Amino acid sequence: MGRPEDVEAQLDGGTNGIAVQWDKDHGSPLLPTSNGVSGVESRSKGGGGGAEAEYTVSAATKYAYLAAYFACNVALTLYNKSILGKFSYPWLLTAIHAGSASIGCYVLELRGVVRRTQLSRRDESVLLAFSVLFTVNIAVSNVSLAMVSIPFHQIMRSTCPVFTVLIYRLRYKRTYSTKTYLSLIPVVCGVGLATYGDYYFTAAGFILTFLGVVLASAKTVATNRIMTGPLALSPLESLLRMSPLACAQALLCALLTGELSSITSGFTEIPIAPRMALALAGNGALAFALNISSFSTNRQTGALTMTVCGNVKQSITVLLGITMFGVKVGLANGVGMLVALVGAAWYSVVELGAKSRR
Repeated sequence: MGRPEDVEAQLDGGTNGIAVQWDKDHGSPLLPTSNGVSGVESRSKGGGGGAEAEYTVSAATKYAYLAAYFACNVALTLYNKSILGKFSYPWLLTAIHAGSASIGCYVLELRGVVRRTQLSRRDESVLLAFSVLFTVNIAVSNVSLAMVSIPFHQIMRSTCPVFTVLIYRLRYKRTYSTKTYLSLIPVVCGVGLATYGDYYFTAAGFILTFLGVVLASAKTVATNRIMTGPLALSPLESLLRMSPLACAQALLCALLTGELSSITSGFTEIPIAPRMALALAGNGALAFALNISSFSTNRQTGALTMTVCGNVKQSITVLLGITMFGVKVGLANGVGMLVALVGAAWYSVVELGAKSRR
């Protein structure tokens, strides 16, 4: 049933949004903050500890957050494959994810679980720019997918860890150990083999896909800096402030692309509209959990680890396609999955195990 390079697209079934974007981004633990204190307390205690804050976190804590992140990510992927395959409205699904996060965070704010910190106009501008980065990242990926083959798109996306390293090196003067750099080679190359297929792209498609990789890497780094840099917002407060902006922008894009005008006729093609509405509500709730998990895991483990997780997810998605949907893979694809997973294990030993080494 299908080619291995198409597996992730088949499994994702149209997921998008802050949590799991339409472009198969990695991207949206369930604690209000990563250290058990409010955003105000975090800022006053030096929460803006810079890009290397993850080295103060124990390996056991990192693995716990990563396990929760992968569980939510895979659950949402399977949910969309089994239930939402007919809901082909990426911007509206983005709005549902962001809207669900807005509602969930607002309820938690009313219950006193999350509190807003006092931000300056400059800080508010930073958050607005951050939300635009999310939206532009999705838009560029959606457009580029129409101009390139899925295998080419995936192999380009597999280079996100490389661009994340470059961003940290050029913008923040941060370096990693030689072993960390070496461990990224099998992670990137393995995914390339795992998704090997027919490569096709136009000149414009190549440029947009390349831009999408840079934007995705920048988004992941920016997410981490929002929570570990000068702002030092907690994961929940980050979602509380970001989600309404992302929801409004997604609805605007849905209006401009014609999704809002076609949604009524689109629902008539779905056998039981109320059941689909319930499915979408459940999808939004699960996306909210993934959003919290994604932001929290990013803060605890670092942006580079999140991009490596994105590569590992591609290999796991192919494995799920084999076991659950009967997708056939070739020898090169199987070797690629093995190489990527071995690389991820190597990375986890040399990078996730590092604690307060600098």
